[in-house]
Amino acid sequence: MTERIIGVFYEVYNELGFGFLESVYREAMRIALGQAGLEVQAEVQVPVSFRGNLVGVFRADLVVNGCVVVELKTADSISKAHEAQLLHYLRASSIEVGLVMNFGPDARFRRVEMANARKKRMSVFSASYTDVVGR
Repeated sequence: MTERIIGVFYEVYNELGFGFLESVYREAMRIALGQAGLEVQAEVQVPVSFRGNLVGVFRADLVVNGCVVVELKTADSISKAHEAQLLHYLRASSIEVGLVMNFGPDARFRRVEMANARKKRMSVFSASYTDVVGR
């Protein structure tokens, strides 16, 4: 699944190039992924709970086929903060795989995974960002 999404990402990047707002790339990705036969939802709300109480709502840029979160950026490079944002989306949802895709000067992406079993352990024990991504 992620290979197909990555292929579409490069198609969009090659067609539009660099320099547009993130919202332009989000809409272009939504269209292109749909044309590739994938089910796409944009601006998907991801609720965050703390001790059984809703404490916030994230908005994931795209969710593809209900199983991959796609976070789009238009930065010079993908930062640890971008990866952390995606990890929060994964932790707050039942989705285990995500992609950060950067429409910056050089097209770049990162694939991130967080198993649902690990999310349950994280709710009991504290884990650092380094523990989660294995760096």
